[in-house]
Amino acid sequence: MTVQSLARAVILAWGWRRTVLAFGAGAIGALAMPPFGVLPILAISFPILVWLLDGASAAGGGWRTILAAARTGWWFGFGYHLAGLWWVGSAFLVEADRFAWLLPAAVTLLPAGLALFTAFGAVVARLFWRPGGRRVLALAFGLTLAEFLRGTVLTGFPWNLYGYALTQYAWLAQGAAYVGVYGLTLVAIVVFASPCVLGDDAEETPRRVAIPIGAALALMCLALFGGWRVSTAQIASVPGVKLRIVQPDIPQDQRFRPEARDEILARYAALSDKAASPERSGIRDVTHVIWPESAFPFFLIWDREALAKIADLVPPGVTLITGAARPDEPLPGRREPRVFNSAYVIDHQGAITATYDKVHLVPFGEYLPFQDRLEDLGLEALTRQRGGFSAGDRRRTIAIPGAPPVGMLICYEAIFPGAVTSAERRPQWLLNVTNDAWFGFTPGPYQHLHQTAVRAIEEGLPVVRAANNGVSAVIDPLGRTVRSLPLGARDALDADLPAALPATVFARAGHVPLFVALFGLFLALIRRSRPRPPIA
Repeated sequence: MTVQSLARAVILAWGWRRTVLAFGAGAIGALAMPPFGVLPILAISFPILVWLLDGASAAGGGWRTILAAARTGWWFGFGYHLAGLWWVGSAFLVEADRFAWLLPAAVTLLPAGLALFTAFGAVVARLFWRPGGRRVLALAFGLTLAEFLRGTVLTGFPWNLYGYALTQYAWLAQGAAYVGVYGLTLVAIVVFASPCVLGDDAEETPRRVAIPIGAALALMCLALFGGWRVSTAQIASVPGVKLRIVQPDIPQDQRFRPEARDEILARYAALSDKAASPERSGIRDVTHVIWPESAFPFFLIWDREALAKIADLVPPGVTLITGAARPDEPLPGRREPRVFNSAYVIDHQGAITATYDKVHLVPFGEYLPFQDRLEDLGLEALTRQRGGFSAGDRRRTIAIPGAPPVGMLICYEAIFPGAVTSAERRPQWLLNVTNDAWFGFTPGPYQHLHQTAVRAIEEGLPVVRAANNGVSAVIDPLGRTVRSLPLGARDALDADLPAALPATVFARAGHVPLFVALFGLFLALIRRSRPRPPIA
């Protein structure tokens, strides 16, 4: 079967065949994401979407064409997000007796909701649809706009953006320092949708082979630039900073049990003071110890005995940074204290010297929309925190004794491009404390790690990651993993702290380059094509 006959078959597909094609094209596209990284699969997934949108005009024109495009986009997005996010259901099995009944809804409703953005992108693209290569630009414009909205509307969920397919390769990923992952999303759609023109008639798209060749050359230029950037950048280590990252691998169902308190503290102490190498025989040979998110099944600030044990563990000259829930004064008219998902900086005397409260909370995980009403109905967030967690007021850069100022990122705060540093003061490194034990041995922890690494490239900052059960890592400002612990390991990781690079274009300009590119695409799409002169 030739490409042209395949394209015609897809364009003319209708009914359930069209639905299956859209769903399947989206689902196989998810294979381009970590941990699989099958990048060429997008050169199949996106052209099928283009051909399906070509066929939307068969619905009868006008609003029928728009409705057909929306339906096609929704099924494509549903397949993509269902195949890429099925692992979210693992969180509902941690306490299966309470939450397992919600698993089918969670696994399907999240992709169904996210697919609405893909449907919107398909509609926008169809409004600018033109024959030939211009429809590739229309698709890139519509889907990139939709992906940006997906990452920002209703608190946003920019997971598995199409641009992450490119960032799994160090040379291709460096463009994120200039345009961010949303900009690379635009590039990925243009490049991998361009083979669709191979299915066009020669009269409809002259020089059709030139379009995918041009896209491949553009990708090659991106890779050459990235190779130059990686090979010429000099990444030093921060003098005098010796990190120890503890990955305790505490089962998720134990993390909520107060009776496991002593066992958990003992595990942290043992891993923090273990002999990891001849150069670092224990906690006295490091300067900073890092424990993961929500490290304790109790309020550390109220537990003097636990703070005393930490003081006994941490010697002078060593600083502990740990995640912990933080209680605060109740709101007016309330009895229960407000609770924040926080990170503490603790000195050798067990004194808390700095605190950061998580700003971007996880819907349904850390709070419920319409919290009071849903709790009255018997529903609760996965963390089972009555009243939900409260959100911090702003991003803050925190002073750390003996280390450069740090930007704290708790759990999935690290997935938001352009929203990981303080506007008041640029940090010199990012620290992501997280707990991926919710998701076990699934693609989720690997996707989370990868998205965190892309923040390093965008901001020009090293990222240190401490996870309960993986993947803990130290990542340099070029997004390369310097050292890491495997998923599920119970161990401690020693590493130096890479130095920051100067602020990148993306760190200074944010999404402005993306908006400029989208505006340029918009102008190109609304420009009328000049009629071709007749061939003599």
